[in-house]
Amino acid sequence: MEKFLGIAFLGIGLWAWNEKGVLSNISSITDLGGFDPVWLFLVVGGVMFILGFAGCIGALRENTFLLKFFSVFLGIIFFLELTAGVLAFVFKDWIKDQLYFFINNNIRAYRDDIDLQNLIDFTQEYWQCCGAFGADDWNLNIYFNCTDSNASRERCGVPFSCCTKDPAEDVINTQCGYDARQKPEVDQQIVIYTKGCVPQFEKWLQDNLTIVAGIFIGIALLQIFGICLAQNLVSDIEAVRASW
Repeated sequence: MEKFLGIAFLGIGLWAWNEKGVLSNISSITDLGGFDPVWLFLVVGGVMFILGFAGCIGALRENTFLLKFFSVFLGIIFFLELTAGVLAFVFKDWIKDQLYFFINNNIRAYRDDIDLQNLIDFTQEYWQCCGAFGADDWNLNIYFNCTDSNASRERCGVPFSCCTKDPAEDVINTQCGYDARQKPEVDQQIVIYTKGCVPQFEKWLQDNLTIVAGIFIGIALLQIFGICLAQNLVSDIEAVRASW
């Protein structure tokens, strides 16, 4: 199952790159100043394919090398996840700074890639936030900054995903953020979200800590179960071969 999911993720990633013309010009991979969401599909798909292939073929062919590779690879992933969790808890202020830096880099590249644009819009709509720590972070983008030299119609505005939503509206008003940051702060709060995505993400984590912890524990248990299963199968195969 993992192998086919991996192929599906890889296929989606390669299709997305083909649509954006990356496959015909590989050097354009480095042109984007922010994060390309396609990398998520490629990395996740690649890892799932490798794990699925090694586990499936190793079990079917009773290949101890592939089964050991599967358990070791899965063990490395589990160790990296555990290490990342501990480091995130110990160095949470550093993680917050890196998240701030990451979001601001992507704000700069907002108009450069449609996938990145959709990811930022989804994030801001889902967490009802704007920018990393506030709407003024959009001054980092050449289209939205408030400098006098900026001739863009979006000058001193924000993307539509920063706008507060009216439940009665069926059609998204993509111009709702125009000139939003030229208004006084009190008036801004009526039109757009003024809280940043970093504090909103922290609040979301606190509110859903039990669910998030449960998901991570569930994933960890599945990984441990997979490692134990592979090791038991290797032991059984080697025991049978030793009795020949």
